[in-house]
Amino acid sequence: MAKTKVAVSLDSTLVKQVDALVKGSHFPSRSQAIEVALAEKLERIQRTQLARECAKLDPREEAALADEGLREDVSEWPAY
Repeated sequence: MAKTKVAVSLDSTLVKQVDALVKGSHFPSRSQAIEVALAEKLERIQRTQLARECAKLDPREEAALADEGLREDVSEWPAY
């Protein structure tokens, strides 16, 4: 994947924490540590948005939609 260089300003406490992770061999570099942290945060935000949208669904309505059409066709299903 192509990489794009960006410049960011970080709180010095965060930089010290990142440097400690690099020094402790958790990450090969600051860039890698920050990239992983950012990717995990973005993924968490997306999961939260998905969970929020799923919470809006009516379970009874979703079950009815899932079962729609199955009742008539059950006799045509192959035996397993």
